[in-house]
Amino acid sequence: MSGNEKKITSIWAKVLIYIVLSLGAIIMLFPFVFMILTSFKTLSESMSIPPKLFPEVFQFENYSEALKMAPFDIYFVNTLISSVANTVLTVFVTIFAAFAFTRYNFFGSKILFTLLLATMMVPGEMLIIQNVVTVTKLGWIDTFRGLVIPYIANVFYIFLLRQYFMQIPEQLYKAAKIDGCSDFKYLWKILIPNTKNALVTIAILNFIASWNAFLWPLLITNKKEMRVLTIGLTQFTTEAGSQVHLQMAAATIIVVPVVIVYLFLQKYIISGVTRGGLKG
Repeated sequence: MSGNEKKITSIWAKVLIYIVLSLGAIIMLFPFVFMILTSFKTLSESMSIPPKLFPEVFQFENYSEALKMAPFDIYFVNTLISSVANTVLTVFVTIFAAFAFTRYNFFGSKILFTLLLATMMVPGEMLIIQNVVTVTKLGWIDTFRGLVIPYIANVFYIFLLRQYFMQIPEQLYKAAKIDGCSDFKYLWKILIPNTKNALVTIAILNFIASWNAFLWPLLITNKKEMRVLTIGLTQFTTEAGSQVHLQMAAATIIVVPVVIVYLFLQKYIISGVTRGGLKG
């Protein structure tokens, strides 16, 4: 095959890849676009057959009507408080746990870390009943403590940050110790500044997971004033009945903030996960 033929083949291969990726992106984005457009339709337009993609007139009042039917402001505040609190505590626990497994070679540390990694293969649903029983005995039902504390330790995050810590040269630690630097100061002054990408990645992933949590808040919140957005949307869907346009408006209120966060910070997630796997 001549050089020109190879070049043409390479061009067509790239075109094919772009076409496949574009089709995949369209398929993935279409439900979100349809949801947002439906939130601006009238009731008749949202239930028309065949479905209409665009509304004839954008009904912005659908959002105000949806907000009147359910206290989404309370749900939003509850979700924001629990998500931020859980993320902050998770990052702190992850930092100290990863540092301990990286720097302290105590007896049984490798076995303990291996056992922790093995728990990643256990479905979370197997532990949720015991967690509910524990939270109930502690009196944390319908409290932010019950929403936040049981899930502040994540093995995957600990593993990811440990991989980052292991990439820091050992000579740097020895030099810091010679200069009289304590382990705590070494952690905060050297390790953390050099692993910002990993910490941002962990914070973003955990925030999104907390924001989208459904089963756990459903089990431990009974009072309306303690509901989060995902539970509120479920209740609203029942109350709104066949008013699909209002359901889509409520769903958009929940989804759009997370989508915006991801779109602006996705580079940190990608770089954080890929770079974390460079060293075992």
